[in-house]
Amino acid sequence: MLSAPNESEIIGDRVANPIPGQPDVTHGAILYLEDVTLSFDGFKALNKLNLTLDDGELRCIIGPNGAGKSTMMDVITGRRKPDSGQVFFGQNIELLKLAEHDIANGMVGRKFQRPTVFEALTVAENIELTLLGKRAPWQVLKARSTPAEQTRIDEVLTTIGLIGLRHQLAGILSHGQKQWLEIGMLLAQNPRILLVDEPVAGMTGEEMARTAELLVSLAGERTVVVVEHDMAFVRKIARTVTVLHQGSVLAEGSLGSVQSNPKVIEVYLGETPCSH
Repeated sequence: MLSAPNESEIIGDRVANPIPGQPDVTHGAILYLEDVTLSFDGFKALNKLNLTLDDGELRCIIGPNGAGKSTMMDVITGRRKPDSGQVFFGQNIELLKLAEHDIANGMVGRKFQRPTVFEALTVAENIELTLLGKRAPWQVLKARSTPAEQTRIDEVLTTIGLIGLRHQLAGILSHGQKQWLEIGMLLAQNPRILLVDEPVAGMTGEEMARTAELLVSLAGERTVVVVEHDMAFVRKIARTVTVLHQGSVLAEGSLGSVQSNPKVIEVYLGETPCSH
């Protein structure tokens, strides 16, 4: 809640609060991108992009390389600032006014395509490192977790299916297990929005099925956004699908409606819609 009107800025019918806090989701939405444009050397990576995500939903974002998917995630997480447009977390918090580390603190967590874990630490220590904040790994090993933190570590490991491997070094995990561990490291930060970039690239069929179950289970308590090229995987988890093309939303809806959309078919030149 804003302490005084002169500490905020009215933008349209929303109040932009530069201080991280609880998002206003009384209208159901947790994230708004409004007319977001970002150019690189004259090329519009994002072109008046408009996107709304509901609180607790699972959304799949698809589209060809160069459609703007990664740039969109860069803007949401504060990694890049757009040339114009607005990005709101709920109705009341304007993300463009926040630093990247503020956005990552309980707001938006992002998992890149390649898993980044501390391979010399155990599975549990990787989660513990996240809970203890931005400290060097050796500091984490010397620090003692509180009982509440240990309980949280167990909860996260159970959620990602690695509770039985808590003492195993992360470096000897399978590719899929490393992906789940990184998702767990993000969950330990308790983000309201989880951005997951191509989570099943290089996975076995069994790992892919487990990842689908995990991501579906995470939706509801938080909003889960999955950027993916593997349409077989998208079919397993898809509820609402957004197709990006040339930095804008080309189509949105159920997977079936998107695949039969004439605009999508035209853009992909008669290929299987959204297969790239």
